[in-house]
Amino acid sequence: MSSDLRIVIENAYVATVDIAGTEYDSGHVVVDGREIVAVGAGPAPAWALAGSSNPASAVAAPASAADRSVTRIDGTGHLLTPGLVNTHHHLYQWLTRGIAQDSILFDWLTALYPTWSKITADTVGAGALGGMAVGALSGCSTMGDHHYVFPRGAGDILGGIVDAAGSLGVRLHGTRGSMDLGASQGGLPPDFAVETTADALQASADAVARFHDPSREAMVKIAIAPCSPFSVTSDLLREAAVLARSLDVRLHTHGSETVEEDAYCLERFGRTPTEYLDDLGWLGDDVWMAHCVHLDEKAIARFAATGTGVAHCPSSNARLAAGIAPVPQLLAAGVPVGLGVDGSASNESGQLGTEIRMSVLVNRLRAGADGMSGRSGLYIATMGGARVLGRDRELGSIEVGKLADLALWKIDGVEHAGIVDPVAALTLGAQPPLALLLVDGREVVRDGALVRVDERDVARRVTAAVGELLDR
Repeated sequence: MSSDLRIVIENAYVATVDIAGTEYDSGHVVVDGREIVAVGAGPAPAWALAGSSNPASAVAAPASAADRSVTRIDGTGHLLTPGLVNTHHHLYQWLTRGIAQDSILFDWLTALYPTWSKITADTVGAGALGGMAVGALSGCSTMGDHHYVFPRGAGDILGGIVDAAGSLGVRLHGTRGSMDLGASQGGLPPDFAVETTADALQASADAVARFHDPSREAMVKIAIAPCSPFSVTSDLLREAAVLARSLDVRLHTHGSETVEEDAYCLERFGRTPTEYLDDLGWLGDDVWMAHCVHLDEKAIARFAATGTGVAHCPSSNARLAAGIAPVPQLLAAGVPVGLGVDGSASNESGQLGTEIRMSVLVNRLRAGADGMSGRSGLYIATMGGARVLGRDRELGSIEVGKLADLALWKIDGVEHAGIVDPVAALTLGAQPPLALLLVDGREVVRDGALVRVDERDVARRVTAAVGELLDR
């Protein structure tokens, strides 16, 4: 796609994360509008700097091609990667960080449900803005959010999340989550936190109709996402799968996160979480599940055979002592695996960039020093995440024709200067400063600061929202 605007990045170490793992010690990337039009070694070609179209392209140059404005960025001392893709978050939880610090999942949820019952569209909008702002500053261009708490009279919660993403300029893969299995029916959430099955299904269909953009360039997509096997009835899971497929949208839930969840499913259904969800139509290449810590070989094989995706959330799993997901085994089996922050009440950092290093290190504890490479960590944070969200044709790698979601990391400062492998600066070292984040070809972060919103204002809004929530 041609445009009157062009960005040319030169002299950077380019990690494309394409299928061949192509990297350039000193390379260039050329962006026209929202698309990448050239990638390669060495300086940018003359046609790119002259504002002309790529002569090798089948698309004819517009009459105004010679007048195209060119912005050149010197990437010397920088690492260029695809924008990071967050496949699982609970943005509203940005408002309840630091609570139940030493609890396992079920106890943690029980402690937090009463506070979450008081959220409103305004408070969630502020929390979403804070969570996504921090994600963007850590190189994240696509935010996956799983929202499933909708108190009566809380207002337009999903609308607030969508608006926050739009104000920052990031892509949103939102979900309309739900819970209909309250404590009185044997579920974990209190009865005040759940909806009826019919209401949840109708609200899910309404959210898709209102917000979902099916186009290739979409900035907002919506999936249908009943919360978990211990908070949702079998009827809601079954009917949600039917509904999502009738609307041609994706499905998301939590699965196999803890041993307590396994025990719950075995006692209540006589099935493991994977077997139970499989029975209800919840395995397929249009489905991704968060965590999947406790998958046995049979479950991994079933995920691989069906193309079911996994959102790996290493910091949250460690914070709640849930365990270490078998990511190397999942990747070896061909399962789509992406990276996730998870809720900021179980991972008080909203940075996705730091999750790359965490994923590599924790998986080596389980699989050995050579069991999870740094480049595998970068893959699941980019191309793997795009695959999980069904967007690997347009996102996740630096290739001609893909959308221009790019992260440029500064690696010549005191923290990273002289590192032998520039990719290791991001995947094994401290998160490098972010010099530039492009989303859809537009600047979202420049020189480590948000471009479209005032960070001090975001901080004030978050602080006020937390105060309002805790005082209710």
